[in-house]
Amino acid sequence: MSPTRLSTVVLDAADAHELAGFYLRLLGYEVRAEEPDWVLIGPPPGTPGIALALQTEPDHVPPVWPAPEAGQQRMMLHLDIEVDDLAAETARAVEAGAALAEYQPQDDVRVLLDPAGHPFCLWVA
Repeated sequence: MSPTRLSTVVLDAADAHELAGFYLRLLGYEVRAEEPDWVLIGPPPGTPGIALALQTEPDHVPPVWPAPEAGQQRMMLHLDIEVDDLAAETARAVEAGAALAEYQPQDDVRVLLDPAGHPFCLWVA
């Protein structure tokens, strides 16, 4: 087994604290550490999940998904979030500040955009 472990995914945003607030509401995470331009959030102790770090990038350009033209800022990654009730959790995500993406490639997955424009998927196992 490798001695390395993926512990955190880092997302850039124009305002790290604003984006952290969205993911705190969406995921039920808690703040683990913060600085003026950086916030680390993660699941409560004893709860499985990967931490998210949000960092302020003043020149943040939201990704475009799906990118309609070559040369546009493209999605570099997206978060997959497993849910029990797709319709209810989609509504809750929108209420928390997400936007439903115009393009929905699958019936059993909902693609949403966080307040900084990062795509994420809600899906049911």
